[in-house]
Amino acid sequence: MQFIYFLFGVFVFVLGLVVGSFLNCFVYRLEKKESIKGRSFCPNCRHQLSWHDLFPIFSFLFLMGKCRHCKKKISWQYPAVEVATAMIFLLIFSALSGPAPVWNFLGLAFLFYIASSLVIIFIYDLKHYIIPDRVLFPAIIITIIYRLLENFPLFLNYFWAVAVASGFFLFIFLISRGRWMGFGDVKLAVLMGLLLGLPNVLVALFLAFFFGAVIGVILMVRGKKKLKSEIPFGPFLILGTFITLLWGNLIVAWYLSTLA
Repeated sequence: MQFIYFLFGVFVFVLGLVVGSFLNCFVYRLEKKESIKGRSFCPNCRHQLSWHDLFPIFSFLFLMGKCRHCKKKISWQYPAVEVATAMIFLLIFSALSGPAPVWNFLGLAFLFYIASSLVIIFIYDLKHYIIPDRVLFPAIIITIIYRLLENFPLFLNYFWAVAVASGFFLFIFLISRGRWMGFGDVKLAVLMGLLLGLPNVLVALFLAFFFGAVIGVILMVRGKKKLKSEIPFGPFLILGTFITLLWGNLIVAWYLSTLA
């Protein structure tokens, strides 16, 4: 059984690498407003890539981070996203399966899809300060359907989590007239509530503000940002969401134990 579990883990990691490669392509074409259909090409010289140039990680290393044709450097974003997606997939697989796996393929497929959507939003918001509705809205709809099919009586919990998370950000958005918080974060909080429920969504929000404050201070100390500089908050919300998806129950249990 342990060997089978190991083989599944290897498969999930490789799947994550392949999906990460696709996500890089999706983000690039979303930026350029190009169709996702068609062969992959170099973003510099736009030469179509051969099959041996498309192996995640390995092609980047073999080509020493340069295009085979124009010799321009390939962004480190590509291997970083591939490895990050593979690690997220593997962590989700481990958290859902456990040492004595009870296979839940529908749950895995759902979480892999959500993880992929969050990775796209993370990259896009980090680069452009925009949370793309084209990715966010389908993720919200699919999550609503999944939660309703999974356990209808518990759906009210997710509804209240949405009200708390999105309501909090909507309040900030309205009183600041969009200066402190973008409306994209309000919409992203809807997805967070549907994914995490109560009280886990509160953990994700706390982690997002904590990491945001730490990174903000580091950037100001290094002179990269000023006090009034704009920093995209979506990536911190997504980081908090991933951590809470994987370990939220443990964090809540630890916190409650400190109060006992």
